[in-house]
Amino acid sequence: MSYDKIEWHSQGEGFPKDAKPEDGGTHIGIFLTWIIQNDLIGELYLETGQEIINKVKRKEITGRDFLVEECNSTFYDEILNDEGNEFVEYYYQSDANENYFGDYAIVFDEYDNIYEVENSWENYEKIKPVIEMRYHDWKNIEKR
Repeated sequence: MSYDKIEWHSQGEGFPKDAKPEDGGTHIGIFLTWIIQNDLIGELYLETGQEIINKVKRKEITGRDFLVEECNSTFYDEILNDEGNEFVEYYYQSDANENYFGDYAIVFDEYDNIYEVENSWENYEKIKPVIEMRYHDWKNIEKR
């Protein structure tokens, strides 16, 4: 199952005309970076893509690079382990007010358009604590 695709954003109405298509995947890549950094990646990539996963962990490439190069620009369930998929359904896919897209827009509110957010480690570090907070909230719900 596909959770998100770069083309869903880069071919959408709100996508800036002067942006590069891969700019439609920065938000996906930032989230995927957090997934990789927190070992929620699935067996498929642990078996065949360990070196590229390690490059993300060492900050040699970004999650968006991983998304484009290894995942055909598509964020899908096989990228994740079971816990990762459950968290994605709770937070990334959620229609609730406190979801990833809402948090992303708040963290990067200085931009006129979310697709202008630079694909950088600095920006990953800005939203990382928010994702971690949501993850810990979700884990606490799971324990009840």
